[in-house]
Amino acid sequence: MKKVCVLGNGQLGRMLKQAGEPLGIDVYPVGSDIEPNSLDYKDAVITAEIERWPDTPFTRTLANHDAFINRAIFPIIADRLTQKQLLSDLKLPTANWEPLNHQSDWSRLFVKLGERLIIKRRVGGYDGRGQWRVNSDTITQVPSDAYQSAIVEQAINFDGELSLIGARNRHGEMVFYPLTHNLQQDGILKMSVAFSQSNTVLQSKAESMLSMIMAKLDYIGVMAMECFLVGDQLLINELAPRVHNSGHWTQNGASISQFELHLRAILDLALPTPAVFAPSVMVNLIGTPYNAAWLNQSLVHLHWYNKEVRPARKVGHLNLTHLDSQKINACLSDLKDILPDDYSLAIQWAKEVLQANKQ
Repeated sequence: MKKVCVLGNGQLGRMLKQAGEPLGIDVYPVGSDIEPNSLDYKDAVITAEIERWPDTPFTRTLANHDAFINRAIFPIIADRLTQKQLLSDLKLPTANWEPLNHQSDWSRLFVKLGERLIIKRRVGGYDGRGQWRVNSDTITQVPSDAYQSAIVEQAINFDGELSLIGARNRHGEMVFYPLTHNLQQDGILKMSVAFSQSNTVLQSKAESMLSMIMAKLDYIGVMAMECFLVGDQLLINELAPRVHNSGHWTQNGASISQFELHLRAILDLALPTPAVFAPSVMVNLIGTPYNAAWLNQSLVHLHWYNKEVRPARKVGHLNLTHLDSQKINACLSDLKDILPDDYSLAIQWAKEVLQANKQ
C-alpha cells in the first residue's frame, strides 16, 4: 500500500491518519516541524487537510510533487473569487456576488446586491474570520487592504444550512452521504445533525450540483459543499476540497467515515456508498476544556484533538448516534448540564431538527 502525505498536521490530518491505520495505510500529516530526510515521500500520494497549509521548503516540495492529487484544483477552490466564477460558469445557484475592487464601488454594490452585504476575503478567511457584515452605515469597518482582495455577497435570509459530503475517484465514480443539517454560531460550526435518509428532492438537487462541480474539475477525493436552504431551493455558499467539519458525524454514524472514504478515493480503492443506519448529532467543542463527565453518557463518542484550549478554537467533538432519536434527545439534555451555557441554543436547535425529521 502506498504512503499518504497530508499537507497540514491539524485535527483533519490526525483523523486521516487514524482512518488509515485499520486499512494498513501509512498516513503522515506534514506541518512545519517535519524534516524532509525523516520521511520517504518519493512514492507517496500527496493530499491536503486544508486549503492553506504551513509554508516550508518541505511542504513546497510536496505541493509540487507529481503525485499531489488535485494539485491544480486547490488554488481554484481556495480563492473565493475563482470559486464563485466556477459556480457561475456551471450556472449553479449561489448568492449574488461581485468582486470588491474600490471604495467608489459601494453605491453600485448596494443597488445591485441589496442593503445587507457580506464581505469575504478571497483567501485565508474561515470560521468567521476575514469576513464583515455591512450596510451603508458600517462600510468603514472594512479594512483598506480588503479592496481588490475580497468579494461582496448579498446577505441571504435562509431557512437553514445544509452540507453535502461526496467523493469521486479517478474513474468518475461518485458516492454521497445524506445531507447534513448545520448550525453556525459566530461563523463557526456549532452542531450538525444527519439522518439515514434525507429529503429526496433536496438530496437529488445537492448531488446533481456537487456531481457537476467534481466532474468539471476532474476532482479526486472527498469534497464538501455548504448550502443555504431558501424555501425548497439550495444556494451554494462555499466549497471545501477536502474532508470537512460537518462530516465528522460519519466517524460513528456511517459504515465508512469521510476520512476513510477520502483515502479510498485517492488511492483508487473500492468506493462503495457508505451505509447510514441511524440519526447522528455532532457537537463541536469550541474553546471548551476537557471534561471527563462527557464520558458518563453511553452514546457519546469523544474525539479530542490534544490542542491547547483557546477561545474560538476547535479542540474536539462529540458524536452521538442511535436508531431512536429520543435516546439522542435525552443524551443532549444531559449534555446541556455539562457543556458551557452557550451550547443551550444549539442543543435546542438539534432537538427541534431531530423532531422535525423523525424517522
